[in-house]
Amino acid sequence: MNPFEKIFNYQILSRLEDSGTFMITTHERGWLKTMLEHPAAAEAFLPETLGRLQLMVEQDQTIDRDGLLHKAASKESHVYHPYIRPLRKAISGKQLLQLSFSMKDGRISLKQDCFPYKLEYSMVKREWYLLWYHIRNRMLMSTKLRKITEMEPQAHTAEDYEWLASKAATLLKKRSSSATIRVVPAYNGELSRILYAFSCFEKEVSFDEESGEYTIRLFFSGGDIEYVLSKTRFLGKRVRVMESEHMRRRMLESATKALGRYGQESV
Repeated sequence: MNPFEKIFNYQILSRLEDSGTFMITTHERGWLKTMLEHPAAAEAFLPETLGRLQLMVEQDQTIDRDGLLHKAASKESHVYHPYIRPLRKAISGKQLLQLSFSMKDGRISLKQDCFPYKLEYSMVKREWYLLWYHIRNRMLMSTKLRKITEMEPQAHTAEDYEWLASKAATLLKKRSSSATIRVVPAYNGELSRILYAFSCFEKEVSFDEESGEYTIRLFFSGGDIEYVLSKTRFLGKRVRVMESEHMRRRMLESATKALGRYGQESV
């Protein structure tokens, strides 16, 4: 392709992006149609959105499932949950709820006054959680979405909502953890891969021009520390934990055990 064709194609693609249009291949449209036929699609999309997507791919041929081999796997766990959309609307719309949910012993806790704070997804357990403030008991709660049996909006004032929001944020700050991770400059070219490893956590990335070093500040809940450690071990010598004594100690323990097992003296 000569330079003039490249410039022309770039101009066409730029205009399509500016107009909100994007191009997909026939193979991608086939996968989209297959996805829309999944039972979870009715819960993941609004009815009008689902209808528009189905109309777009109506003439496309569905992927031949007979040519795909699905090996034995554990019980399928859907990433999407039907309560995600109403809870997200409640959080963005600054609503209070009355929540009913099942407990570990099987009993149902009915109509508890709830301030919904945040939706979280556990990469380890592969489940959605609702982080909320129990107004009556004055404590921060974390409940699996599949345990929720019913929820209803309840009336409140703007002042009450702001007070509860600050209370929940204060409690969450006490429970949250953070760590500072430095990217070894020799692996700056793999920054996208490193950031992808920590993609499910809130983070701040800074760059020091003098030293040429990237620094990643991670924020996560205390219960996710093991997952953060596993990702840090996976990245190996590409990164180094600079702040978080607990993580540094755990990484040192892992390295010491590995050297003890695979060191020269054990050969």
